[in-house]
Amino acid sequence: MDCFPACGLLTISKSPVPLKSISVDVQVKGFVADVSATLKYKNEEQNPLEAVFVFPMDDDSAVYSFEATVEGKTIVAEIQEKKQAQETYDEAISQGQEAFLLEEDSSSGDIFSCSVGNLPPGQEASITLSFVRELAVEADGAVRFVLPAVLNPRYSPREAESESITAGIPRVLPGKLPYSLEMNAKVQSAYGVSSIQSNSGLTPLEYLKEDQMSAQVSLAEGHMFDRDVELLIYYNEVNKPSITVEAGLPTAPTGSLMAEVTVMLDFYPNFPESAEQSSCGEFIFVVDRSGSMDCTMSNEINSPLRIDSAKETLLFLLKSLPLGCFFNVFGFGSHFESFFPESVEYTQESMDSALEKVKSMASDFGGTEIMEPLQHIYKQAEKPGHPRQLFIFTDGEVDNTADVIALVQRNNSQHRCFAFGIGEGASTALIKGIARAAYGTCEFITGKERMQPKVLRTLKCSLQPVVTDVSLNWTLPPGLESTLFSQLPNAIFHGQRSIIYAQVKGKIDNVATAEVSLEYTFMNKSFKNPLQFPLQPKNESSLTVHRLAAKSVLRNIDQRDGSMSDEVKKKILETSLQSGVISSLTAFIAVNKDLKQPIQGPLTRRNVPLAYPMMRCMKMAARAAPMCSMMASQPEMIMFDMCADPCPGPLAMPDMAPQPLVGMVPQPIPDLTTPAEQTTSETDHLLELISLQRADGSWKLDGALALTLATTEEELVAKNPGQDMDSAVWATVLALIWLHSTSADHQEEWELLERKALSWVKSKSVPSLADFVKAGNAMLHVSVDPNVFGL
Repeated sequence: MDCFPACGLLTISKSPVPLKSISVDVQVKGFVADVSATLKYKNEEQNPLEAVFVFPMDDDSAVYSFEATVEGKTIVAEIQEKKQAQETYDEAISQGQEAFLLEEDSSSGDIFSCSVGNLPPGQEASITLSFVRELAVEADGAVRFVLPAVLNPRYSPREAESESITAGIPRVLPGKLPYSLEMNAKVQSAYGVSSIQSNSGLTPLEYLKEDQMSAQVSLAEGHMFDRDVELLIYYNEVNKPSITVEAGLPTAPTGSLMAEVTVMLDFYPNFPESAEQSSCGEFIFVVDRSGSMDCTMSNEINSPLRIDSAKETLLFLLKSLPLGCFFNVFGFGSHFESFFPESVEYTQESMDSALEKVKSMASDFGGTEIMEPLQHIYKQAEKPGHPRQLFIFTDGEVDNTADVIALVQRNNSQHRCFAFGIGEGASTALIKGIARAAYGTCEFITGKERMQPKVLRTLKCSLQPVVTDVSLNWTLPPGLESTLFSQLPNAIFHGQRSIIYAQVKGKIDNVATAEVSLEYTFMNKSFKNPLQFPLQPKNESSLTVHRLAAKSVLRNIDQRDGSMSDEVKKKILETSLQSGVISSLTAFIAVNKDLKQPIQGPLTRRNVPLAYPMMRCMKMAARAAPMCSMMASQPEMIMFDMCADPCPGPLAMPDMAPQPLVGMVPQPIPDLTTPAEQTTSETDHLLELISLQRADGSWKLDGALALTLATTEEELVAKNPGQDMDSAVWATVLALIWLHSTSADHQEEWELLERKALSWVKSKSVPSLADFVKAGNAMLHVSVDPNVFGL
C-alpha cells in the first residue's frame, strides 16, 4: 500500500486521549514468552466516553485472559462467541453500564481492537490482557521477542467489500503520543542467560541468581510506544531439542483439550548438509513495488529505502542461482509486471538482462495487490524436473490477508513459498501465513538489519533436497496414548527448529518415562531424532503449553476467506471456548454490573491514536514538509484518508482555510539520501565485486575488477601466475581472496556465490592452484588460508 498516502487530512482534534499509559510484563522461559499488558485509562472530559484502541499483535500470540479494574474492583472477562459478545457489549452500553470488549479482527489475526464503553467523567480504569507465544530463534542463536507497536494502514484492493479497520486510526507525530510505555522482562533458561540486546534503550542486565540462569531488564525511562520493541536474548547454549510436559486442568471437561497432559516437542532436525545442493528449480521472485516501499527500513538516520534494499538483495539472489535452473522476477502493486513472459533458463545472457531490469525498479506501482500476480504465476505451467520456489518480498500492508493465504494453500502442491516482511509493521499474519501454507520459511527484516543475510540463508534452504516420509513415533507405557494437536512439519530444513504439540491420555505413573522420535528420509537415507523424557507433568497455573497447543489447532483450521464450513466453525468455537484462547469467532466481554445507577449523558467516542512515522517516506517527505513545520508547534492528532494510488499532489487540509501560516518559518527538508549516496563503505565494495561475477561463478580479468581491488589491470595481468591459462582463473582466485580477507563479516551473503566460484575453478583442473593462492595473498597483502580452496 502507499506509505500513509495523505490524500486528505480529515480531522484535527485537540481532545484529550483517554489512554494514559501502557505497562508490559514479559516472562520469558526458554523459547516461550508469557506477556501481560495493562492499559490505564482516565476520562478527563465532561461526558462518558467510549475509548477504542486498535493495536497490532504477532499472529502467533495466544490471547487467553482479559480483565478490567474499576475503583478497586476487578472484573474478569468471559470469552464468548463474537457476535454474542458484541451484542452483550452494545446492550450494556445502551443500559448505561460500563463494558469492556476485546476482539481479534476478522480479516487478520495480527490486529486487535479493545473497546472501553461508558467510562464516566473523571473515572480511571485499567485493562489487562495476557497472551503467550513461541519465540523465534535467529541464525546467530538469539531468541527474538518483539512487542509490536507499528500498525501500518492495510491497503484495501478495489474489490474489497469493506474498508480496513486500520483506516480509522488517528495518528500523531513520533514522540508526541499522549501515553507512555513501560516494559519489564524476566528471562529464565536452564542453559544460562548470556546477554540481552535491544533496538531500544534498556537498563543494565541484572542477574537474579549466581548461576545466571535468570535475569531481568527494563526499558529505559521515557520510551514512547512509537516503534516496535525488540529483545534479542542470548543463552549460553541454544539449538538443543527439548520437551515440556504440562499437567491438565482438573476442572476441565474430561477428554477436552485442557483436561489431559499436553507436551511441547522442540526438535532441531539434523542431517548432513549437502555439499552439492540441487541445481534444479524454478525460482520466482515476487517483489512489492507499491508506494510504501519508498519508505525507509527504519527511522534511523540514513536508513536505506525498502525498495533499494530489495533491489540490492535481488542482485545477490540472481548472482547466487545455479546454472541450469529457471527464474523470473515479478513486481507488483496496483498492477504487476514480470521480467520475462515466462520463467527462463539461468544463463549469462538472461542474468544480465534481469540485472538491467532490476536497476530500473522503483516503488511506483500504487497500492499493494498481491492476488493477481500470484494467480498469474499459479496458472503458468511448471517446468518438469524443476520444483517451483516462490520468494515473496513485501511490507505486508494488505487487507485481504485471508484470501491471499487461501490462494497459496490451494496451490501448495506445486511450490514452496518463502516470505519476507520488510520494515516495521509488516503483517505477521500475511508473512507467516503464506510461508506456512506452502511449506516454506519466513523472515522479518527491521531496523538496521540487512536483508541479504536472511534472504540468502533462505535461498540455501530452497536449494536443499526435499525431506520426505516425515513421521512421529511414540514409545509410551501401557495404557497411554498420544494425539497430535499440530500438524507434522511438511518441510524440514537443516538446523531449523520444528515444534509439535501433542496430548498424552491415560493414567500416568509417577516414575514413567517415554520416548518420541521424529523420523524422515533425506537423500534416500533414513534419519531419527529421538527424545527420551520423564512423564511427570508440571502444574503451571498459566497453562502455557495448553494455550499454545490450542493456538496451533486454531491456526491450522481458522479460515477467514469466507470458505469456512459449519463443521470447522464448530471446531474453532469448541477449541476457543474450552481453552480460553481468542479466535476470529470469539471475543472477550466484561460488564460492570455493580454500578449504583446507570451512567447518564451522551456517549462520546474517542479512537486512541498510534504513532505516525513522519518523514520515513521519500515521496511523502517532499509533500509533507509544509505541514511538518506547522505541526512541529501544533502536534495535534491527525487522521489520513487512504487511497489506492500514489498521491499526485501536495497534502490537502480541507478543514483549514488556504491561507499563509503567519509567523511560521519554512523548515528545510532533511537530507534523506541513502548511505550509498553519501559514503563509500565495505558493503559498497562488496556490491561492486559481486556485480562483476558471471553466471557460471567466475570473474573476468579486466579494468572493472582491478578498480574494485584497488589496483590496475596492467598489474593484474603482470602478476598472473598462470600466463598460459584462462585469465579468469586468476581473476576468480583474487575475488575469492578479497571476499575472505575484506568481507568476512558478510560471508552469509556471498557463501553461495563462493560455492559457484570454487566449483568453476575446480572444473578448470588448475595444476598449481596453491601458487595462485600464494600469489593472490601477496598481491592483496593478506593471508587467506589455502584451505578455503580445498588445498
